[in-house]
Amino acid sequence: MVIRSIPPHASSSEHHGGDRRPVRPGRATAPALRRGLDILELFLDRSDALRVPEITEALGIPRASVHELVGALVERGYLRPAPASSSRYVLGVKAFELGGAYERGFDLVASGRAAARRIAAECGETAQMVIRDGRHVIYVAKVDSTHSIRMVSHVGGRLPTWCTAVGKVMLASLPPEELDALFPDDSALIPMTARSITTKRRLLQELEITRARGWGRESGESNDDVTCVAAPVYDRRGACVAAISISVPNMRWDAAGEPKYAELIVRGAEELSRDLGWLRTPDADASSSGESDPASR
Repeated sequence: MVIRSIPPHASSSEHHGGDRRPVRPGRATAPALRRGLDILELFLDRSDALRVPEITEALGIPRASVHELVGALVERGYLRPAPASSSRYVLGVKAFELGGAYERGFDLVASGRAAARRIAAECGETAQMVIRDGRHVIYVAKVDSTHSIRMVSHVGGRLPTWCTAVGKVMLASLPPEELDALFPDDSALIPMTARSITTKRRLLQELEITRARGWGRESGESNDDVTCVAAPVYDRRGACVAAISISVPNMRWDAAGEPKYAELIVRGAEELSRDLGWLRTPDADASSSGESDPASR
């Protein structure tokens, strides 16, 4: 099974091949404002500049109206002429300033706690979020299972990355040179249980599987009695800044239910990533489209 760690549905701003942007639901109030926002949103999923005829085709707005709206957006700094062509437009500095203002007001831990709460409510198991500190992960948000028997952990706790699903997910996002610096040889991989990863070769194999399917898994590697699945959380630059997980006691774990848990945790991570401004890219699609061998999990 492959679950992509990027949003599975295309943004409503995709319009390649001449397809027109879907009409947004809602009252027909402030039509000029709505059209201006639609123009800005065309730039969310593309890095190239747009000409007025392309905007007209994508949105189905009269060309005269597009000229007027683009002129107003340029005047206010939300668009600017492209450096190589004054007839093409790219996002202006005001758009960047708005993004910065949103980012300053965004609380990753609070948002991660809310995401964990939604995940835990849907599956009834413990949901957690971590950030990475070198070779370890730090638990920064947790929502407990509704069951009386559940995983015991606490916010602020640290665990080795190579022994946890969340840690594998975050390591899988790193370039080879950074992995080599963190794990120069097998001596860096101190086990927590008999099932923990203890060799660099096995770690790299596990990270390749994790990277290909878009989510991580561990069973009895940090706690003999718990199985976890995890997914990465990306920021607007595409950097993996956190990971969220579902932890299930083995007495309730059912291998047949693994796809359900994986789908749920990936969806929750995608929602949180979108809150951080992350957008799907073709490169991310390609990196998460490989099949993994179930026997190697």
